Amino acid sequence: MNAFVTVFYDWSLAVARPLAWLGPLAVRLTVGVVFMGTGWTKLQNLPAITKNFTALGIPAPEILTPFVSGVEFVGGILLLLGLLTRFAAVPLMIVMVVAILSAKAADIDSLETFLGFEEVSYFVMFAWLAIAGPGPVSLDHLVLKASGRDPAQHGA
Repeated sequence: MNAFVTVFYDWSLAVARPLAWLGPLAVRLTVGVVFMGTGWTKLQNLPAITKNFTALGIPAPEILTPFVSGVEFVGGILLLLGLLTRFAAVPLMIVMVVAILSAKAADIDSLETFLGFEEVSYFVMFAWLAIAGPGPVSLDHLVLKASGRDPAQHGA
């Protein structure tokens, strides 16, 4: 049993620990690029997106369309930079909940279907970033270090 634990637990930890910075960086870059891009595209096409929001029954689409587009664009940039990561992740989580409720709710027929929505995957990634933090390869890490705080205690 001891050899099993050594090989499958201790060894994998020894391999993974030096790469721990890579997980939050990969997630931040992935969702950052996606949401910066979708936000920018929506900002460039506000009349069409407003019509889409209206068709989905989203209230006050003239106000919420530019707001949501800006949240996606600015939130994506902040996640790319790893700046104010936890604060940027929360509104993006809310955008994903609204997207699921307004555009996908009618398609939910099972847990498997629900969990297969890309919006659910994005929500989970944003939640992980909000809880775990941006990782050490981030501007948040540098800000905390410059302020005399221990970035490791803040997940940065």
